[in-house]
Amino acid sequence: MLDATPPSAGLPARCAKALLSPCSRLALLAALLSAAATTVVLYEPQRLLAGGWPPQVSGGSAVVLFAIAYGICTAALVPRPILNLAAGALFGSGFGLASALVGTVLGAGLAFGLGRLLGQEALRPLLRARWLAAADRQLSRHGFRSMLLVRLVPGVPFAAANYGAAVSRMGWLPFLLATAIGSVPNTAAYVVAGSRASAPTSPAFLISMAFIALTGLAALIVAWRKRAGLRSRPPR
Repeated sequence: MLDATPPSAGLPARCAKALLSPCSRLALLAALLSAAATTVVLYEPQRLLAGGWPPQVSGGSAVVLFAIAYGICTAALVPRPILNLAAGALFGSGFGLASALVGTVLGAGLAFGLGRLLGQEALRPLLRARWLAAADRQLSRHGFRSMLLVRLVPGVPFAAANYGAAVSRMGWLPFLLATAIGSVPNTAAYVVAGSRASAPTSPAFLISMAFIALTGLAALIVAWRKRAGLRSRPPR
């Protein structure tokens, strides 16, 4: 039996298939991230440290709005230390830490969702390098503890960890739970430093800065040892 459907009837379906293909979705993700990065450069979110929060918004609504803005900014590649310092400077240690942690989980979830929806299918076939394949296996099989370690070790780019985890087969719950727990120490240090920035000789400020410095040094040592280990391994 001959197909009576005219050739033009299949054109919308072919166009839709092309637009929804893995490569098209990956291109959309790249465009979104590029636009977000450009917006960040133009807006300069670090102005929050000097200008503060708009005076029209105050109280609990300001804390909630900051958490939402924090999440969007981290998904848009804004460095978290700037936002954590701003949270402490604007709301103090307690509310600043709560707002920053909620924003951290929101931002991680947003980036994870975008990466999984738009990038996973196109990027998984590219995981052929030995270290990429090993990282993918670790995240896919031991998602919670692997992501917890990533969050606890400073120096690992937040956005890169989010989008990298999205490419793996890690589940949503382990990812978000590990993010919430593992982000507490480093986030708290920056928030406390921001809240005590006006008193740089106070014990709280000095302790938080010492913690940031020591964990940063530990991250450099770990990265150097990992790099040396990869160089010493013979190619397969």
